[in-house]
Amino acid sequence: MLHRDTIDTTVLPPGERFGMWLDLVARTAAPLRIRSAHADDFAARADFIDLGPIQLVEYRYPSLDATRTRKLVSRSDPELYVLALTTDGIGTSSQDGRHSEIHAGEFTFYDASRPHDVCHHATEPERGQATSIISLIPHAALPLPPQRMAALYGGRMSGSEGIGALLAQFLLQVTRHPEQYHAADASRLGAVGLDLATTMLGRHLVAEDAVPTEVRRRALVTQVQAYVHRNLGDATLSPQTVADAHHISLRSLHRLFEAEESTVASYIRDLRLARCRRDLTDPALRTQPVQMIAARWGFADKAHFSRAFRAAYGVSPQAYREVHTDSARIVNRPASVVNSSRAD
Repeated sequence: MLHRDTIDTTVLPPGERFGMWLDLVARTAAPLRIRSAHADDFAARADFIDLGPIQLVEYRYPSLDATRTRKLVSRSDPELYVLALTTDGIGTSSQDGRHSEIHAGEFTFYDASRPHDVCHHATEPERGQATSIISLIPHAALPLPPQRMAALYGGRMSGSEGIGALLAQFLLQVTRHPEQYHAADASRLGAVGLDLATTMLGRHLVAEDAVPTEVRRRALVTQVQAYVHRNLGDATLSPQTVADAHHISLRSLHRLFEAEESTVASYIRDLRLARCRRDLTDPALRTQPVQMIAARWGFADKAHFSRAFRAAYGVSPQAYREVHTDSARIVNRPASVVNSSRAD
């Protein structure tokens, strides 16, 4: 599965935990002057996932205040942008004279190669932890004009609407469920994350034209695919409704998918068929009629569903269910029964 490295300070005695955290931050991002009311027992955890063009870090820690001074910058320059999604707690971010208060579900953005201040406090300081997901993006990897990025430093961006919501969902999914992906997916996932981050930052620059055309295209494809996944059970879902939901013409939507492996219509159909095939082999759904399963995933017409399923898998839905139900019964039969039948 997708590889995740975990650092947990609680493996050390309380008095050594804060020093371990300082070393960890200095090695993975940039040296910071960190202060915390919990320095005598700093129970914290960091989960790292390397996605090729970017690195994700999910942090859990007690409240802390951090400063990157000019002196620390002169000693070490990682040439990294930091895009941080607060998932619990309240924080502040300051850089180049801009100061923002950051709440759960919001992003902030800053340049680790410049002085900055960040604070992050748990909502319940005595019991809770502050949590966040950090995207470390090399300067050279972000395809936006460097001279224009300062307008975003220390700012606040929504993670609950538009591209920001899609990026937040992506970060949460990958960091909390790495077992759902293969190690070979890492670079591709990194490219998707970078495209989404680039598009979100470009829109907040009020300069979407600064975002390369291909990056905008890939980000919009990802947005469309996420919309299809969310609405797959709606029988009215079609290329036209997808285009309308994204405020583009049907022709533009088809052109958007020209570089993909399938058309919009076939993407919707194939996803629906895959969900139906999965449910037809689910023992918990064995008593549900085939048509009920089909309707759950947007196939309102029984005959149309049967034709589409047979064209995709070579058998009817009912025959597919029976074959896989019989296979499951054989696999799950007690050994004594299997041996007895062999003896016969």
